[in-house]
Amino acid sequence: MCLAVLAIDHSRRFPLVLVSNRDEFFDRPASRLGWWTPPGGQAEILSGRDQSSGGTWLGLSATGRLALLTNVRDPRRQEPEAPTRGTIVPEWLSTDSAPDRFWVRSALRGHNGFNLIAADFARGDCWWMSNHARSPVRLERGLFGLSNAGLDTPWPKVVRLREQVAAAMAQASQGDLAPGADALAQQLLALLADRHQPEDEQLPATGVPLALERELAPIFVRTRDGRYGTRCSTVLITERIGRHLVTQVYERSHPTGPGLALMRRATLKDWPPRYQTEPVLVETRMREHRGSVDSPVRDEALDEVDGRDPVGSTTGGARVVMPRVRGLLKPARPKAPARGPARP
Repeated sequence: MCLAVLAIDHSRRFPLVLVSNRDEFFDRPASRLGWWTPPGGQAEILSGRDQSSGGTWLGLSATGRLALLTNVRDPRRQEPEAPTRGTIVPEWLSTDSAPDRFWVRSALRGHNGFNLIAADFARGDCWWMSNHARSPVRLERGLFGLSNAGLDTPWPKVVRLREQVAAAMAQASQGDLAPGADALAQQLLALLADRHQPEDEQLPATGVPLALERELAPIFVRTRDGRYGTRCSTVLITERIGRHLVTQVYERSHPTGPGLALMRRATLKDWPPRYQTEPVLVETRMREHRGSVDSPVRDEALDEVDGRDPVGSTTGGARVVMPRVRGLLKPARPKAPARGPARP
């Protein structure tokens, strides 16, 4: 996959939206979206599959994990004999490892450059990992864009798609009578088919020839020789319906030449799972938004204080509260304030 936009806790009605295009050579065989069981009998995985390596570029597990992978485009650091990156996604979906341990193990394995968005909704966490970064980065609510460079690197197609997704979500979230997930999905799939060509001065310099840089610049990619391009477009939408979450996954597979695109759809009820509510140390003042685009959902809407808790402490500008689960991500636990020197 070479392009993705992730909106997490950015909308009250649609707390999780993921749109992505997978770009690959057309002669590399792959199976379409479906459930399968990884070796060892772990929880089932919903994803497409690369039949060459058995891996995948995007998937989710029945237990509440989600992952998507993009390559880092850097011809100078490509190793032809490096292990396939496609196994990273199913490994994350099948393991119970903590994010830092998983990142270290993956980063030291000798893969060519990769980005990984790795979420564990049962724990209320989402991370960006890369073997070109010093450490994993925990994501808080917001809107994020990713292509074949670092998170939120402002390539033209990343900026364009992120802005368009933000506008589509804002329109679809205006009220209960606004169009639901199906209508939003059709609009997002249309955005993923955008072939707008940026100007040459806007293109990144990634080490490939300018002619190829131009061909890879649109949201929807198709090289002139027809050998490489956008193989499939995926849209994942979680909609809050009453007290329940319903997730729809749409995959549109694109033909090499003329012909109809094939569509698959999966519905998951009560997915992703809600993380367990427990006392969380939070700041009493508003925290800054950490998404690349400010979320219109405020802290007060996501982290309500249980008024029956009589033991909230305001020591050090923070207190222990019992947040009701409204968002998919746990509020970040702030670092303890530095203490002054001990008195003699």
